Amino acid sequence: MIPDQTRSVIHETVYEGRFGYTEALKSMGAQIQLYQKCLGQIKCRFANRNAFRSAVIAGPTILHGSEINIPDLRGGFSYIIAALVAKGASKLLNTQLIRRGYEDILGKLQALRANVQEEISN
Repeated sequence: MIPDQTRSVIHETVYEGRFGYTEALKSMGAQIQLYQKCLGQIKCRFANRNAFRSAVIAGPTILHGSEINIPDLRGGFSYIIAALVAKGASKLLNTQLIRRGYEDILGKLQALRANVQEEISN
């Protein structure tokens, strides 16, 4: 069980694979536990499927830089936010998804004084 801290519970009722995004956040130090049952009084949409339905997140926790593969636009942006608040450097892979979905994202983050750099490889 997660130690006593402030806890948030998230219920997924639309996309049964959405909690797959939590693995990269956990590798950065996030304290997240996934459950196949719906916690509390929430009715489960995926009652007969083998899917995670609830996540319990404890915090605050200190995130640490990591190498993360961006899976898609929405998940990728959550990884950017996590990398920005993490201690140490993070390396984000597959960033073309983010660049394609958010116009001049690198410039916008740098305008906010985020310490971000794009690595160019040949």
